[in-house]
Amino acid sequence: MHFPLFLTHGQRPAFPEAGEMQPDETGLVAIGGELTPEVVVEAYTKGAFPWEGKPPIPWFSPDPRMIMVPRAFRASKSLLKLTKQGRLQVSFDGHFAGVIEACAGASRPGEPGTWITSNLIDTYCQLHADGVAHSVEVWEDEQLVGGLYGLAMGRAFFGESMFHTRRDASKVALFALCRRLHGAGYHFIDCQQATPHLRSLGAVPVPRLRYLRLLDEALSHPNRWLEA
Repeated sequence: MHFPLFLTHGQRPAFPEAGEMQPDETGLVAIGGELTPEVVVEAYTKGAFPWEGKPPIPWFSPDPRMIMVPRAFRASKSLLKLTKQGRLQVSFDGHFAGVIEACAGASRPGEPGTWITSNLIDTYCQLHADGVAHSVEVWEDEQLVGGLYGLAMGRAFFGESMFHTRRDASKVALFALCRRLHGAGYHFIDCQQATPHLRSLGAVPVPRLRYLRLLDEALSHPNRWLEA
């Protein structure tokens, strides 16, 4: 049995190397520390992510890890038809705050509340201002009806959350993201947890050690988000 690390406020670096962190059976690798932009970026580069914003912060690095290769996205006939109708418009980084707040307010089966707390929103909005966090928006009649947000570093995109108020709008956002990332040469989208929904869209689980190798390779390249 592995026990999580306990992080200290102000400690730099905040995490040991990825190979020195061992997840427990739930994927938990560390507890505590600070939810600052610098610490969040360090966590992702070492294979971990914050589970929620409530202190003490739980940091996870699950085994297996769900990833999606952008070109492997499975678009159904109905989704392709919807994207061609022209009723929905897609933008990138058009309303980051609106997307993350909508994700926080979305109801999810089996979850009594939201893990996207106000301090987490503040941190990711700062990461957006720093050019690290990005959003995809889906609009219908000038109303925000779906979207997603995450972090882009190297040739990896770290997906955080999606929402929709119009059926399939979040799928439209993910499809648009995959096309953009594929065109820019991104290696994968980190989907974090394995779910049947993500698997149906083309995501696959990989062993954690393989994920860490893929992560190192992706981070060895410059970020091309602005070139996409």
